[in-house]
Amino acid sequence: MDLGRRRGLVVPLWSVLLAVLLLGPALGPGYVLSYDMVWVPDLALRADALGTGSGLPRAVPSDAVVAVLDEVVPGMVLQKLVLLGSLVVGGLGAARLAPRGSLVGALAAVTLWQWNPLVVERLGLGHWPVLLGYAALPWLVGAARRWREEGRVPGVLPVLVVVASLSASAGLATAAVLLVLATRKDPAQVARVAAVALLANAPWLVAGLLHAGAALGDPAGAAVFALADEGALPGPLAALGLGGAWNSEVLPGSRAGLAAWLSTGVLVLLVAVGWRGWWRRLGTREAGGLLVLWWLGWGTAVLTWAAPAAVGAVTAAVPGAGVVRDGARILVLCAPLLVGAASQGVVEARARVARAWPGPVPAVPRLLLAGVLVVWPVTLMPDVVWGLGGTPGGALRAVSYPPSYEQAREAVESAAPGDVLVLPLSSFRAPAWNGGRTVLDPLGRYLGRDHVASDELVVSGTVVAGEDPRVQEARAALAQPDPQGRAAALARAGIGVVVVDRTAPGGEEAGAVEVAGRRLPVADDLVVVEVPGAVARQVPRAWVVATAAGWGGWLVLLVGPLLWAGQRMSHRRQQ
Repeated sequence: MDLGRRRGLVVPLWSVLLAVLLLGPALGPGYVLSYDMVWVPDLALRADALGTGSGLPRAVPSDAVVAVLDEVVPGMVLQKLVLLGSLVVGGLGAARLAPRGSLVGALAAVTLWQWNPLVVERLGLGHWPVLLGYAALPWLVGAARRWREEGRVPGVLPVLVVVASLSASAGLATAAVLLVLATRKDPAQVARVAAVALLANAPWLVAGLLHAGAALGDPAGAAVFALADEGALPGPLAALGLGGAWNSEVLPGSRAGLAAWLSTGVLVLLVAVGWRGWWRRLGTREAGGLLVLWWLGWGTAVLTWAAPAAVGAVTAAVPGAGVVRDGARILVLCAPLLVGAASQGVVEARARVARAWPGPVPAVPRLLLAGVLVVWPVTLMPDVVWGLGGTPGGALRAVSYPPSYEQAREAVESAAPGDVLVLPLSSFRAPAWNGGRTVLDPLGRYLGRDHVASDELVVSGTVVAGEDPRVQEARAALAQPDPQGRAAALARAGIGVVVVDRTAPGGEEAGAVEVAGRRLPVADDLVVVEVPGAVARQVPRAWVVATAAGWGGWLVLLVGPLLWAGQRMSHRRQQ
């Protein structure tokens, strides 16, 4: 079997094996619920998914995409496909960053791309849109190159850009890659690239502008979410190896000790060995562009570590600037350079050993060296095998929702109009049925209606204020002195149903705050009360028009090339 066919079989198998080893029990029946990763059986296409809710559009356009797709593919299956696909597709793309003709270089690139702190920490934090954007990056690098060199848009590029822009941070990273790698000294080309980037991000950009009045971040959030040290490894050095996430609960034990230093040292050494060959292989234009992206990613991350007060001041003064306060998230921009140069270093390290060996290298030492160069990231971070089991937050596992959730959904569907208020007003839970793993309260999403829930965060005792004005309205309504007054105030705020999770911290106290209304039959762990006289929240017409325009541009970018390709094929057949 020739090298091309061997590579075509071995590389995908290796990528799938790494992905399965990393996810493990997360691929079982049920839903993986971890921090921001909240999947439900049937996500409704609600106002906040479209960008017309009262809170900031943090889940635009990702929630809307899931809400549409899970009408075709069950939510449980869709989540597995997203998690497994983001790892495998990203790994296969990474193999294209390695030197051509080297199977060991390709396998090393796959391992580096899939088995690193960025992937592990974003999995633990539940940032699946970031992982999808990360998976698209190596493919986007190649597509951007073809666009720049050939002057026409590759057919796959619009789909790549849309998939890579399902959250604000991922969309900004994708836009940076396009603007740096696809442009040339031609104003028209720059305009075309900028237009593609804007259309791909139009849904959340438009929604963000509509919510500009509430888009100023709490300065405390900058210090909380800044690039962090990993054990004794300072944040800037952790960032060299794509680490440094703010949440210690998703930090593997191996990243807090000597292994983190060794991992960073080996990666830097391989990049240094392969640097000159990598630069010659890519050429000054593309290698220089990837270097610019690396500096942008690493520099921004280190800025959040070195000057959190300054970053906090900016987020408090500039609407939407809080999207960059999570310093480690922007490190996705560093990955193409690191993986490309390190895989080049693997190839050149093997060549140096072969030249230094007296005579032909025997098969056993040759295979041992290749194995070490391919699997060293796994051996230096082995405690994340089988669902991140070596993290303080616990392993990723697929779980089932309690029966009371479905009962509550049915009760809410039969209730009078109005949005749902989810109590207690705290954003994260660690329910026993989820193995005690922390997750953003999934109840509101499960219920299917537009809902109001706390967006205030408490991290290591630091309170980061939320931005949704309706949460403050709800607090004021619940502060009324009697059940009838609370019900009337909630009804005026558009709240038609109150749902209390009694198992959550503070749930019993929240349940003790009585609200007048009809109690609907649900299991004892949830309390569902229908509030009389609620008036549905009205979305301003201007918001609807602006949001529709943003989504229209996004759909044109996604569907337009497919329609154009179909028309070309039809025209050729007629000829």
